[in-house]
Amino acid sequence: MRRRSYAALALTATLGLSGCADGIDRMDSRSDPAISTPSFGGTATVDDRSMPPWSAPNDVAARVAAAGLDLGPMGTAEHYHPQLRIVIDGADVPVPPNIGVDRTTGAMSALHTHEGDGTIHIEADSVSEVFTLGQLFTQWGVALTPQQIGGVRAKPGQQVLVTSDGAKVAGNPADLRLEPEQQILLTLR
Repeated sequence: MRRRSYAALALTATLGLSGCADGIDRMDSRSDPAISTPSFGGTATVDDRSMPPWSAPNDVAARVAAAGLDLGPMGTAEHYHPQLRIVIDGADVPVPPNIGVDRTTGAMSALHTHEGDGTIHIEADSVSEVFTLGQLFTQWGVALTPQQIGGVRAKPGQQVLVTSDGAKVAGNPADLRLEPEQQILLTLR
């Protein structure tokens, strides 16, 4: 399988904000179209406007390609399971089953979900492949930047925070490398 390293998601559109009483800005439905994902041969876009919860997308092949991955037989060279928990405005946001899974054919990306419990499955065909949180979000079709998750955007002074095994991780949350049995907490504060 051919893999490419994942570039950080970049916010490329001017975004209109609307305030709300809970202290988090949410995207106005009249804002510019969804932002484009990095190009890896796919043309899928990520949703930077809708509010949680987010379901798994139907256009799996395009989203997998946009993440620099492909659909195919599962590998056995590497097999591990990071755990992702997302908390926005104090509420848990579910990670749906079947991200990176074509429900029609059963084909899967090496990075996918089966359950709705935040378990991320890595089943790669070669050792030492690098997978990132941004690749999962690209396949999910949900925007992830230092300032937003989907349509939930941080107000001035807030940001998207990520911890890995309890330690704060600096930089773009999309760049977080997924590791065996890793506990990931993604919050907006």
